[in-house]
Amino acid sequence: MSPNPTAKSNSPSDSKSDASKNIKDSTVVITVRIDEELNKNLEAIKRDLGISKADIIRNYLELSKCLIKQKNSVKSVDDQDFIIIIKSYLRELVEVIAEEEQINLGDKFARFINAIALIKNKSDDLDFKLDLCNNLGFFRKYIDDQNYLLISKKFGSKKFVEAFTWRIFKNKEYNPRYTEDELKGSKNLTQQYNREIHPLDRISSYYSFEFAKIPPE
Repeated sequence: MSPNPTAKSNSPSDSKSDASKNIKDSTVVITVRIDEELNKNLEAIKRDLGISKADIIRNYLELSKCLIKQKNSVKSVDDQDFIIIIKSYLRELVEVIAEEEQINLGDKFARFINAIALIKNKSDDLDFKLDLCNNLGFFRKYIDDQNYLLISKKFGSKKFVEAFTWRIFKNKEYNPRYTEDELKGSKNLTQQYNREIHPLDRISSYYSFEFAKIPPE
Protein backbone atom coordinates (compact mmCIF):
# COMPACT_ATOMS: atom_id res chain seq x y z
CA MET A 1 0.00 0.00 0.00
CA SER A 2 1.25 3.46 -0.83
CA PRO A 3 2.25 5.76 2.08
CA ASN A 4 -0.21 8.44 3.07
CA PRO A 5 1.66 11.55 4.42
CA THR A 6 -0.13 14.72 5.47
CA ALA A 7 0.91 18.35 5.12
CA LYS A 8 -0.52 21.66 6.29
CA SER A 9 -1.37 24.66 4.14
CA ASN A 10 -2.53 28.15 4.99
CA SER A 11 -6.28 28.83 5.12
CA PRO A 12 -8.22 31.36 7.29
CA SER A 13 -10.57 30.08 10.05
CA ASP A 14 -12.82 31.54 12.72
CA SER A 15 -11.46 32.54 16.14
CA LYS A 16 -12.13 29.93 18.82
CA SER A 17 -13.06 32.01 21.86
CA ASP A 18 -13.44 35.58 23.10
CA ALA A 19 -10.08 35.30 24.86
CA SER A 20 -8.35 34.26 21.64
CA LYS A 21 -10.52 35.98 19.05
CA ASN A 22 -7.46 37.61 17.46
CA ILE A 23 -5.63 34.30 17.18
CA LYS A 24 -6.78 32.23 14.22
CA ASP A 25 -5.86 28.72 13.22
CA SER A 26 -4.52 29.39 9.74
CA THR A 27 -3.79 25.79 8.79
CA VAL A 28 -5.73 22.87 7.36
CA VAL A 29 -4.76 19.22 7.02
CA ILE A 30 -4.63 17.64 3.56
CA THR A 31 -3.99 13.99 2.78
CA VAL A 32 -2.06 12.99 -0.34
CA ARG A 33 -1.39 9.45 -1.55
CA ILE A 34 2.01 8.94 -3.22
CA ASP A 35 3.81 5.92 -4.65
CA GLU A 36 6.65 4.12 -2.91
CA GLU A 37 9.39 5.50 -5.19
CA LEU A 38 8.41 9.11 -4.43
CA ASN A 39 8.25 8.29 -0.73
CA LYS A 40 11.81 6.91 -0.88
CA ASN A 41 12.93 10.18 -2.52
CA LEU A 42 11.35 12.17 0.32
CA GLU A 43 13.02 9.90 2.90
CA ALA A 44 16.42 10.51 1.24
CA ILE A 45 15.89 14.29 1.24
CA LYS A 46 14.76 14.09 4.87
CA ARG A 47 18.02 12.37 5.84
CA ASP A 48 20.18 14.77 3.82
CA LEU A 49 18.53 17.94 5.15
CA GLY A 50 17.81 16.73 8.67
CA ILE A 51 14.22 17.99 8.65
CA SER A 52 10.86 16.27 8.88
CA LYS A 53 9.03 14.89 5.87
CA ALA A 54 6.14 17.24 6.62
CA ASP A 55 8.48 20.23 6.42
CA ILE A 56 9.85 18.99 3.09
CA ILE A 57 6.32 18.70 1.70
CA ARG A 58 5.40 22.17 2.99
CA ASN A 59 8.47 23.61 1.28
CA TYR A 60 7.43 22.10 -2.04
CA LEU A 61 3.83 23.24 -1.63
CA GLU A 62 5.06 26.80 -0.97
CA LEU A 63 6.24 26.85 -4.58
CA SER A 64 2.61 26.76 -5.72
CA LYS A 65 2.56 30.49 -4.93
CA CYS A 66 5.14 31.00 -7.68
CA LEU A 67 4.74 28.24 -10.24
CA ILE A 68 2.51 25.42 -11.46
CA LYS A 69 3.98 21.94 -11.91
CA GLN A 70 2.22 19.92 -14.59
CA LYS A 71 3.08 16.39 -15.67
CA ASN A 72 5.55 17.41 -18.35
CA SER A 73 6.15 21.09 -17.70
CA VAL A 74 6.68 23.82 -15.14
CA LYS A 75 4.75 27.03 -15.67
CA SER A 76 4.43 30.40 -13.99
CA VAL A 77 1.06 31.45 -12.60
CA ASP A 78 0.59 33.58 -15.73
CA ASP A 79 1.09 30.46 -17.90
CA GLN A 80 4.66 31.09 -19.08
CA ASP A 81 6.90 28.05 -19.56
CA PHE A 82 9.83 27.53 -17.19
CA ILE A 83 13.08 25.65 -17.39
CA ILE A 84 15.51 25.04 -14.55
CA ILE A 85 19.20 25.83 -15.03
CA ILE A 86 22.23 26.09 -12.77
CA LYS A 87 22.29 29.49 -11.06
CA SER A 88 26.03 30.02 -11.55
CA TYR A 89 25.63 29.30 -15.26
CA LEU A 90 22.95 31.99 -15.58
CA ARG A 91 25.17 34.47 -13.75
CA GLU A 92 28.08 33.70 -16.07
CA LEU A 93 25.87 34.24 -19.12
CA VAL A 94 24.65 37.59 -17.78
CA GLU A 95 28.15 38.81 -16.97
CA VAL A 96 29.55 38.25 -20.47
CA ILE A 97 26.89 40.19 -22.38
CA ALA A 98 27.01 43.97 -22.96
CA GLU A 99 25.81 46.17 -20.10
CA GLU A 100 22.86 47.36 -22.19
CA GLU A 101 21.69 43.73 -22.42
CA GLN A 102 22.34 43.14 -18.71
CA ILE A 103 20.03 46.07 -17.94
CA ASN A 104 17.38 44.75 -20.32
CA LEU A 105 17.55 41.26 -18.85
CA GLY A 106 17.37 42.52 -15.25
CA ASP A 107 14.28 44.53 -16.16
CA LYS A 108 12.64 41.47 -17.76
CA PHE A 109 13.27 39.34 -14.67
CA ALA A 110 11.68 42.01 -12.47
CA ARG A 111 8.71 42.35 -14.82
CA PHE A 112 8.10 38.64 -14.31
CA ILE A 113 8.00 39.10 -10.51
CA ASN A 114 5.74 42.14 -10.89
CA ALA A 115 3.40 40.17 -13.17
CA ILE A 116 2.93 37.46 -10.55
CA ALA A 117 2.31 40.12 -7.88
CA LEU A 118 -0.28 41.77 -10.12
CA ILE A 119 -2.11 38.48 -10.67
CA LYS A 120 -2.19 37.97 -6.90
CA ASN A 121 -3.47 41.54 -6.34
CA LYS A 122 -0.23 42.40 -4.54
CA SER A 123 1.41 44.75 -7.03
CA ASP A 124 2.23 47.25 -4.26
CA ASP A 125 3.32 44.64 -1.73
CA LEU A 126 7.13 44.70 -1.55
CA ASP A 127 7.23 41.91 1.03
CA PHE A 128 5.28 39.64 -1.30
CA LYS A 129 7.62 40.40 -4.21
CA LEU A 130 10.74 39.81 -2.14
CA ASP A 131 9.27 36.57 -0.80
CA LEU A 132 8.79 35.50 -4.42
CA CYS A 133 12.45 36.27 -5.15
CA ASN A 134 13.40 34.24 -2.08
CA ASN A 135 11.13 31.27 -2.90
CA LEU A 136 12.27 31.14 -6.53
CA GLY A 137 15.93 31.14 -5.47
CA PHE A 138 16.85 34.53 -6.97
CA PHE A 139 18.34 35.76 -3.70
CA ARG A 140 17.66 35.48 0.01
CA LYS A 141 15.34 38.10 1.46
CA TYR A 142 17.81 40.00 3.65
CA ILE A 143 16.86 43.32 5.25
CA ASP A 144 19.52 44.96 7.42
CA ASP A 145 19.00 46.87 10.66
CA GLN A 146 18.44 50.12 8.73
CA ASN A 147 15.71 48.54 6.54
CA TYR A 148 17.87 48.38 3.41
CA LEU A 149 17.47 45.40 1.11
CA LEU A 150 20.78 43.58 0.62
CA ILE A 151 21.11 41.46 -2.52
CA SER A 152 23.85 38.87 -2.83
CA LYS A 153 26.32 39.60 -5.62
CA LYS A 154 25.93 35.95 -6.60
CA PHE A 155 22.54 36.90 -8.07
CA GLY A 156 24.09 38.71 -11.03
CA SER A 157 26.14 41.59 -12.35
CA LYS A 158 25.83 45.12 -10.97
CA LYS A 159 23.79 46.55 -13.86
CA PHE A 160 21.56 43.49 -14.00
CA VAL A 161 20.78 43.82 -10.28
CA GLU A 162 20.31 47.59 -10.43
CA ALA A 163 17.77 47.31 -13.25
CA PHE A 164 16.01 44.43 -11.53
CA THR A 165 15.76 46.17 -8.16
CA TRP A 166 14.69 49.51 -9.68
CA ARG A 167 11.78 47.83 -11.47
CA ILE A 168 10.74 45.93 -8.32
CA PHE A 169 10.76 49.01 -6.08
CA LYS A 170 9.78 51.75 -8.53
CA ASN A 171 7.94 49.77 -11.22
CA LYS A 172 9.75 51.98 -13.75
CA GLU A 173 12.30 51.35 -16.45
CA TYR A 174 15.92 51.71 -15.37
CA ASN A 175 17.69 54.39 -17.41
CA PRO A 176 19.45 52.48 -20.23
CA ARG A 177 22.12 55.22 -20.36
CA TYR A 178 23.43 54.22 -16.91
CA THR A 179 26.21 52.08 -18.35
CA GLU A 180 29.79 52.54 -17.14
CA ASP A 181 30.92 53.95 -20.48
CA GLU A 182 28.11 56.53 -20.57
CA LEU A 183 28.67 57.52 -16.94
CA LYS A 184 32.40 58.03 -17.45
CA GLY A 185 31.69 60.41 -20.32
CA SER A 186 29.11 62.61 -18.60
CA LYS A 187 29.38 64.39 -15.27
CA ASN A 188 25.70 65.39 -15.36
CA LEU A 189 24.60 61.83 -16.06
CA THR A 190 26.79 60.58 -13.22
CA GLN A 191 25.20 63.07 -10.83
CA GLN A 192 21.74 61.98 -11.96
CA TYR A 193 22.72 58.31 -11.49
CA ASN A 194 23.99 58.99 -7.99
CA ARG A 195 20.78 60.80 -7.07
CA GLU A 196 18.49 58.12 -8.43
CA ILE A 197 20.35 54.86 -7.84
CA HIS A 198 22.80 55.91 -5.11
CA PRO A 199 24.67 52.61 -4.63
CA LEU A 200 25.62 51.91 -1.01
CA ASP A 201 28.51 49.92 0.41
CA ARG A 202 26.93 48.38 3.48
CA ILE A 203 28.33 44.83 3.14
CA SER A 204 31.00 44.02 0.56
CA SER A 205 29.39 40.82 -0.72
CA TYR A 206 25.97 42.44 -1.23
CA TYR A 207 24.47 45.13 -3.44
CA SER A 208 22.39 47.81 -1.76
CA PHE A 209 20.85 51.08 -2.94
CA GLU A 210 19.38 54.14 -1.29
CA PHE A 211 16.09 53.69 -3.15
CA ALA A 212 15.82 50.01 -2.09
CA LYS A 213 14.80 50.70 1.48
CA ILE A 214 11.78 49.01 3.02
CA PRO A 215 9.30 51.65 4.31
CA PRO A 216 8.65 51.43 8.07
CA GLU A 217 5.39 49.75 9.04
